[in-house]
Amino acid sequence: MRLTCVTLILAVTLSSILMADEKTAETKPRSISGIFPHLAYWNDHGECGTGAVVPWAGKLWVITYGPHFPKGSTDKLYTISPDMQIETFEGSVGGTPANRMIHKETNQLLIGPYVIDEKANIRVITPEAMPGRLTGNARHLFDPAGKVYYATMEEGFYEVDMKTLDVTELFQDDQSHGKNVGPDPTAHDVPFAALPGYHGKGLYSGQNRLIYANNGEASGLARSRPDIPSGCLAEWDGKSKTWQVVRRNQFTDVRGPGDLQGNPNPETDPVWAIGWDHRSLLLMLLDGGKWYTYRLPKASHCYDGAHGWNTEWPRIHDIGETDFVMNMHGMFWHFPKTFTHANSSGISPRSTYLKVIGDYCRWNDQLVFGCDDAAQSEFLNTRRAKGKVAGPGQSHSNLWFTSTDILDKLGAPIGRGSVWLKDEVKAGTSSDPYLFSGFQRRSLCLFHDSKVPVTFTLEVDRDGNDKWTELTTITVPAGKTVWHAFPQDEAGVWLRISADQDCAQATAQFHYANEDKRDSEAAAIFQGLRKPGSSSYSEGIVRVRGNRLQTMSFAATEVVDGKPVHEGLYEMDANLSLVDINDQTAFDWTHDNAPIPEGVLEFDAASILYVDDEGNRWRLPRSSKTEDTGFSPMRISREVATERDLFNCGGTFYELPARNANGIAKIRPVCSHPFSINDYCSYRGMMILTGVDSDAQGEHIIRSDDGRVAVWAGVIDDLWKLGKPVGVGGPWKNSQVTAGTPSDPYLMTGYDKMSLTVWSDVPTDIHVEVDIDGTGTWRTYKTLSLGKGESKTLAFPDEFQAYWIRLVSAKDATVTGQLTYE
Repeated sequence: MRLTCVTLILAVTLSSILMADEKTAETKPRSISGIFPHLAYWNDHGECGTGAVVPWAGKLWVITYGPHFPKGSTDKLYTISPDMQIETFEGSVGGTPANRMIHKETNQLLIGPYVIDEKANIRVITPEAMPGRLTGNARHLFDPAGKVYYATMEEGFYEVDMKTLDVTELFQDDQSHGKNVGPDPTAHDVPFAALPGYHGKGLYSGQNRLIYANNGEASGLARSRPDIPSGCLAEWDGKSKTWQVVRRNQFTDVRGPGDLQGNPNPETDPVWAIGWDHRSLLLMLLDGGKWYTYRLPKASHCYDGAHGWNTEWPRIHDIGETDFVMNMHGMFWHFPKTFTHANSSGISPRSTYLKVIGDYCRWNDQLVFGCDDAAQSEFLNTRRAKGKVAGPGQSHSNLWFTSTDILDKLGAPIGRGSVWLKDEVKAGTSSDPYLFSGFQRRSLCLFHDSKVPVTFTLEVDRDGNDKWTELTTITVPAGKTVWHAFPQDEAGVWLRISADQDCAQATAQFHYANEDKRDSEAAAIFQGLRKPGSSSYSEGIVRVRGNRLQTMSFAATEVVDGKPVHEGLYEMDANLSLVDINDQTAFDWTHDNAPIPEGVLEFDAASILYVDDEGNRWRLPRSSKTEDTGFSPMRISREVATERDLFNCGGTFYELPARNANGIAKIRPVCSHPFSINDYCSYRGMMILTGVDSDAQGEHIIRSDDGRVAVWAGVIDDLWKLGKPVGVGGPWKNSQVTAGTPSDPYLMTGYDKMSLTVWSDVPTDIHVEVDIDGTGTWRTYKTLSLGKGESKTLAFPDEFQAYWIRLVSAKDATVTGQLTYE
């Protein structure tokens, strides 16, 4: 079926976006930590993410998206000028777009439904002409000079003529897997792609095929379990009425060395696709007409979730460096432009991050991230620890301008993943290759369910040329677990494993990390936050206001010499002006609708106890940098990037995955700090903290016009500068324990130097068990034999990591089990 673009706009002017304060454009823009607050963009929906950012025609072009709008929305196309002014295209049609491509033959930028020439003239393909949530573009298989492909998130596929913008529908957009929402639902016979999975992401062409990825599953089970079959990678020959599934797993970006322009040698250039399953990241390579699979570790689990909502367009992208940049599951990676089956070396981790990133590019010698910062909808991301906290009154996001150096300067790389996780293994069959290079500390945990010993052979591809040599063999006795540490000087690019006999269930779990070189002191940018002993300060609840005000409210209390002396509802605008608006009704509403919940945590002699929504008990360390007492209530959990929570507990900030991504079981520490942070939220791309000393000054301190109250403003990834996570505590302290009953789990992952000290009042054996993957896979690591009143200390090797630790005593006893993380 052939359609014609309804709206054709050849020469347009871009009018200024309405801002809360019109003086913004008249003054020099202010930035904090690379965020220009006046550039924030807003819509009227449950989410306002950044779909694409592309330099073109002397400006930076940006599109936003709402969560599910195949027929348009209030989202806009924007441009940013070199002097950091934002303009909106009045002909914007919105939707849920994240596609971008440069069509070199006609010298046009494709971004969302907009086609822009080299003189910045804009044409629009309307949702009526091409319905669907636009997710990808690709060069045409047969007429690349004249046409391009568009794909939607619901498997709608179109080809578009780059001169006329005539649209030809190839496969129907399928909003409900069989229910057509195309322009003519009854009178045309265009087929459905009918692929497994849903929630499309990447599109690319090469080697005579169009390649498409989706990363989700439309089922109720997918909203609660991250380990079910989900997503797919698929290909189409451009002629058939059916697609072929390459792999039934979750995939996001599909890319090649030609990046936004498409591969220059499409017959021979490789194509890459990045994805994941519950075991690890997946990297698929199309080379010489054949698909190859590689596995890499995950840094963060905030991106897991079989429904696929949590990923927000990870990319492989050229920013003008020697290598491409890949971002996936919370880590930036070096990705070589030359990656092929015969030359697979060069992938290496750079650093971990917290922002939710939709796209990124290099512009005016800056690295620009388009982020997904503050969504009005919680998207199932609710938990008791957050309490009754109303989401932001209006969804919005912003750009983050920084240097390319930051890619190597955020959190230390960490990697967790497996090639087998309680999987059936056939004798002599090698696992997928798993990344072996790029990390200083590497260990492997092996076990199986066979009733006889199994010998595992580890092979290494030392140079990334598919030449495999034996590295070592490891024999694992029946019912036992073997931990193997790899020497730092053990070289190799990829590792694979095979067993000498069939196993109904075998596990090979890797834990990688690089040394966390941060010291324990907070950076100077945090000066002014309240510390123990401070008696004059301000604090209060912060929240983005609704009704299109585009401001933030601060229900503030001023405290002098330990006594409250003033309350007020302050409002912050795009200029970071903080003013008391004398609105008692709004002050009361904020306290009623975004209160700081109490009773979330229990502090006892052993550690900090948290009971999750399912009634499971978890123990967390106290930071050695702070104290438990003397502080007013503090916000424990809140969403500060879309579908991502921070968890501020005992002087440590953690990243906390959504409950449908295993929740607290996959929590990871970010930093430890000595401050009393009363509340925090996201506003205009910044992270706002409350709990500021009365005399605090500095670039990051935003003080009210009356001087009485203040907030701290930065960016969420400034938290890495608070210092490495440290902690003390454990599951027991002079605790009465019952023989054979495990203690509560105590957090272990993400810390550096770790040691355990145990003591008992009677002779007993203490079994040290660890959860190797965060799903309750408990294995005995060591057994410590204690005499009456004896104390022993176990120092864990630098290479050793696990998610949680618990202790089991062989006898009834009074036992102490305490860990120190330095």
